[in-house]
Amino acid sequence: MIYSMTGYGYAEGEFDGIVYSVELKAVNNRYLKYRVKLPDNVAFLETPIESLLKEKLYRGTVNCTVAYKNAPATALFDLDEGSLKSYVEKLNAISASLNNCGQVDIASLLSLPGIVVPAVPDNEKKEGLREFITAITLKAIEELVNMRQVEGQSLVNDLEENCGIISADLERITKRVDIVLQQYHDKLQKRVDFLLDNVKLELDEPTLAREVAVFAERSDISEELSRLASHLQQFSESCEKEGQAGRRLDFITQEMLREANTIASKACDSEISLLVVDIKCRIDRIKEQVQNVE
Repeated sequence: MIYSMTGYGYAEGEFDGIVYSVELKAVNNRYLKYRVKLPDNVAFLETPIESLLKEKLYRGTVNCTVAYKNAPATALFDLDEGSLKSYVEKLNAISASLNNCGQVDIASLLSLPGIVVPAVPDNEKKEGLREFITAITLKAIEELVNMRQVEGQSLVNDLEENCGIISADLERITKRVDIVLQQYHDKLQKRVDFLLDNVKLELDEPTLAREVAVFAERSDISEELSRLASHLQQFSESCEKEGQAGRRLDFITQEMLREANTIASKACDSEISLLVVDIKCRIDRIKEQVQNVE
């Protein structure tokens, strides 16, 4: 079973009167890349959350956002009383030197740097928050993975459909090869007969057979057809295996396209060329879809 790289996961829960939520959004990426956004009061959990993402996910760009709601200000923020007193004392001293030209508005000082600071939980609360946020993060990851699995099945259906069409085209090409050789034999026979008719000469059958054999060897695509069929089989098996198949499928697709290009360059027949064009279009479609596979 293959998994898509795109998906969404969400989970929330309440801890100490505050509702926390974890939201995951994943899109395509060749490697695993993650961005974790946390409120200040749980910023210490960045490394544990990153470790969870690396453990459970393998490819894609994952945006993880931890947020809260219904939180009292006292639970999230604190006042640095020492800094505030220092500001007030200095401002009062300046005011006194200017003959009490004004009063200090303490409320206006709250916007100054270092006055309002994030509330730092004690060790016991940190441990509780770590266990709680980890639990809801795992739920969000599980929802994300489930969505990736559902989308992965849709990808499998599309990939199998395109592979089936390619297989059918390969069978038609295989049947066409013998016909092409016979047509070339007949065409060459007629052309030689016409050229030699006036000089009353005849082309012996062994010579004609030798020329047809040279053509057959030069345009032989049996190995390419066999390898392309083998790649299709490997592709199908990789889709059914558990694990991260994206990179393997991408490599197999490149090999499929290489074989199709070789067939196109060697085949001396318009019908085979048209079939190869259709095969290459299907491979391009497969290649696009494989970019979505984890």
